[in-house]
Amino acid sequence: MASLYSALPRAREVLCSTIISSGTFIKHPIRMLQPPPPVVLIPHPTPPHRLRHRRYCTSLAVSSVAKQTNQIISSPELVALEYAELNLTDKFSEELGHVRIRQHVNPLRSYLMIPAEVPNWNEVFKDPTLPLMVDVGSGSGRFIMWLAKRNSDRQNYLGLEIRQKLVKRAQYWLDELALRNIHFIFTNATVSFHHLVSTYPGPLMLVSILCPDPHFKKKYHKRRVVQKPLVDYIVDSLAPGGQVFIQSDVHEVAFDMRSYFDAESDNLLPLENIDPNVVCDTEGWLLSNPLGIRTEREIYAEFEGSKIYRRMYQKQI
Repeated sequence: MASLYSALPRAREVLCSTIISSGTFIKHPIRMLQPPPPVVLIPHPTPPHRLRHRRYCTSLAVSSVAKQTNQIISSPELVALEYAELNLTDKFSEELGHVRIRQHVNPLRSYLMIPAEVPNWNEVFKDPTLPLMVDVGSGSGRFIMWLAKRNSDRQNYLGLEIRQKLVKRAQYWLDELALRNIHFIFTNATVSFHHLVSTYPGPLMLVSILCPDPHFKKKYHKRRVVQKPLVDYIVDSLAPGGQVFIQSDVHEVAFDMRSYFDAESDNLLPLENIDPNVVCDTEGWLLSNPLGIRTEREIYAEFEGSKIYRRMYQKQI
């Protein structure tokens, strides 16, 4: 049985205390000073491995959509609302079936050390000369799908994901959206990044690494996606003025990623040093996502009361 947590996000009223046991939330009402609003956001059960490394709380919050519908909304539903304009179906082909995703993958397995086959860029993209964004560890793919839909004639998007079922589902969604400026590849990004990007006809203008697997145990740190070889590939491949966006809800992982990119100060500058409109906290973390929409893990973490660490760099011209 875990200890009782009472830490609460600022400017939120206490609804209940929370006892965490085996990843399950059990709610015990406590006295309120004033009647609660009609909507309660219920935290999504958190995997046990994350409970060991963070403190969570149960808090009361009301979304604008919830106010209108008077419905109880869970964190997965908040993700669906954030990406509602994509109108993605929950039904998949018989071949794909129900998508049950393994959360942790060992990138050092032998079959994941083989570089991915380079696609025919002229078949993958309508215009392969457009600027390219690469999302390392693209997950479900919703994040770059949303960006691709908003920038269909201005930029191409490439998602590299190590979990094959997620890639298959993302490609299924792409067939529904009929977008010709986005593509997903099942691969280990550390192994295939340079191999793939070096063949792309257009300039690489943005690389994002968003909430990668933390691999908490020290003996597993070698499995983390951000290592010096990948950072070198990214820096060498970026066009002048290109950017790198990193994000994590685990401070140790965020600091580790940041240290690798800070070491490239001869090539990369923090975006706030170039653009005065970029707002950071006192430690240099971005206060909001600069790409216009929150990532899925960002939504979950903010809902759970965890801080999101964001940092963006720009390659010097």
